[in-house]
Amino acid sequence: MNILSILLQITDLEQVVEPTEIRMSLWELAVQGGWIMLILGIFSMIAVYIFIERFATISKAAKKDDFFMDTIRNYMIDGKLNEAKILCQKSGTPLSRMIEKGISRIGKPLNDIQTAIENVGNLEVSNLEKGVALLAMISGAGPMLGFLGTVIGMIRAFYDMSMAGNNIDIELLSTGIYQAMVTTVGGLIVGIIAFIFYNVLVSQIDKVVNLLESKSIEFMDVLNEPSK
Repeated sequence: MNILSILLQITDLEQVVEPTEIRMSLWELAVQGGWIMLILGIFSMIAVYIFIERFATISKAAKKDDFFMDTIRNYMIDGKLNEAKILCQKSGTPLSRMIEKGISRIGKPLNDIQTAIENVGNLEVSNLEKGVALLAMISGAGPMLGFLGTVIGMIRAFYDMSMAGNNIDIELLSTGIYQAMVTTVGGLIVGIIAFIFYNVLVSQIDKVVNLLESKSIEFMDVLNEPSK
């Protein structure tokens, strides 16, 4: 009986000293980062919005439409310039606006036509690049802001140590250390995502530039064809 009582007491003791697992949600972890995590959260939402909006617009502009250029070529050969302009207006793409400008300049020197086309093409590319520079800024500012949070968190931890005197414990330092580590991770995540978004958009814009250049050359070739 005594042995059984001892075993029961040992079992109860093990249950008492057994460590409990502490879990934190992502939200609770982010809160530990302080006000810097709020700024990083705003940065991430801006980056996602710019990427989705620009990617849809740029992808639409980068689509090849051989039927469009073939129709424009046939209209120009047949002298149906008004029909060609109407088709450009209906398409409503950077390519169609560039070709429409070239059609409106027909009758002037070829150098003037080419210059007008290039100017419109540059304006269209500039419109596609709206917001992309902000993504580049976020990709660089995110990690720097996270590092700022790290410095602030360490300063807070050392300040708490200096004020505690001989009563220093881990719980006292946890707030500053949490802020230091969480902001570093948050800044890196936001920076990496924005950097990837930026490079994806830049590659898509390059496709549009190549498309506009190739189609402008094709348009000029039609003008240089001898009349039948």
